[in-house]
Amino acid sequence: MQTELSKKLGVEHAVFGFTPFPAVAAAISRAGGFGVLGAVRYTAPDDLKRDLDWIEAHVEDRPYGLDVVMPAKKVEGVSEADVEAMIPEGHRQFVTDTLAKYGVPELAEGEASGWRITGWMEQVARTQLDVAFDYPIKLLANALGSPPADIVARAHERDVLVAALAGSARHARKHKDAGIDIVVAQGYEAGGHTGEIASMVLTPEVVEAVDPLPVLAAGGIGSGQQVAAALTLGAQGVWLGSIWLTTTEAELHSPALTRKLLAAGSGDTVRSRALTGKPARQLRTEWTDAWDDPAGPGTLPMPLQGLLVAEAVSRIQKYEVDPLLGTPVGQIVGRMNSERSVRAVFDDLTRGFERAVDRLNRIAGRSGQS
Repeated sequence: MQTELSKKLGVEHAVFGFTPFPAVAAAISRAGGFGVLGAVRYTAPDDLKRDLDWIEAHVEDRPYGLDVVMPAKKVEGVSEADVEAMIPEGHRQFVTDTLAKYGVPELAEGEASGWRITGWMEQVARTQLDVAFDYPIKLLANALGSPPADIVARAHERDVLVAALAGSARHARKHKDAGIDIVVAQGYEAGGHTGEIASMVLTPEVVEAVDPLPVLAAGGIGSGQQVAAALTLGAQGVWLGSIWLTTTEAELHSPALTRKLLAAGSGDTVRSRALTGKPARQLRTEWTDAWDDPAGPGTLPMPLQGLLVAEAVSRIQKYEVDPLLGTPVGQIVGRMNSERSVRAVFDDLTRGFERAVDRLNRIAGRSGQS
C-alpha cells in the first residue's frame, strides 16, 4: 500500500493512524504505517514531553507525527473563567438534573474533571508545539482549519509537513492557499467533528480542488478494500482514527465502553453537538438523546458546551454509567467487533487491499498482475 507520499515519508503503507494513545501511535508506525498522536488532551507541556519521550523509546526509529487543535479564529484576552461565566444557569441545571436522573455519583472532593476546554485554546496548542518541535516529528496536523501562518513556517523550517482536515472542497482550497502540504478529506462517516459530505463524494472533489497536493481520505474506512477504493479515487493514503479504539494497545480504561464499541453497529452513531457544541459523530446514547431532544434547552456553541459538560462527561466515564457512556467514533464502528492488536489490524488491511487489487486486475483483464 505504497504511494508517492508514503515513500516521501519513509513508511511502508500509506496508512496514517490518528490516536490519543502513545502506545497505539508507536505500534502504528512499527507496523509500517504512520502514527499520529493527538495532543488536545495535553494541557501540561511536561505530560506531552513524557509521552513523546515514550514514543521515541518505542517507535524503533520509525516516523510519526502530532495532531493539534488550533482554531482558525481566536478571541484575544478571554480567559477560561470569562467563558465559564457565559454559561446560562438553566443549562447547568439541565446537566445536574440529567445526571441525577441516572444516579451518576459526584467526583471525589478535590478531584478535577478530566477533559477541559483549555486543550482547544491556541495558546495551549502553541506550548504543545514548543515541546513537539524539539522531537523529530515528520508531520503536524491541525483539526480545525489551517494552522496560523507562523506555525506553518516553523514546521517547514524543520522539514515537517503540515496537514489539515477538510470537510468540503472549499475548505480544502483554503488549506492549499495557506501553504498546507497535505489535505485530509474527512467525510461525513468519520468520528469526531465532521461535515455533511460523504467520503465517496468528498475525496475526488478534494483531490481535484487541491491538485497536485496529496490528499488523504478519512471517514468510514476500516478495511483494505476501502483503502484500495480511496486510492482509486485519487487519494495518496488514508487517515484512520476510530478503528484503533478497540485495539489491545488502546488505553480506554473502561471495559464497559469497550463492550459498547464492540457491540455497536454502523447505525449506532449520531452527529451531535452534545460534546463540544459543534456537530461531532459519536456513539448514540441517552446522553446525546437528552441534548438533541427539542424539549431540552439545546446545546451551546463551542467552547461553552465543552466547558459545561466537562465534569459530567468525566463522571459518566469514571463510574461507567452505561446508558450515558459514549465516545467519538465513526460509522466504521460496525466493523469493530473484536479486540485486536494494531499489527493484526494492519494484517487485515493489507490482505483486504491485495484482494481488492486482484479483483480489479481480473475485471481489467490483467489476471495474475498486481
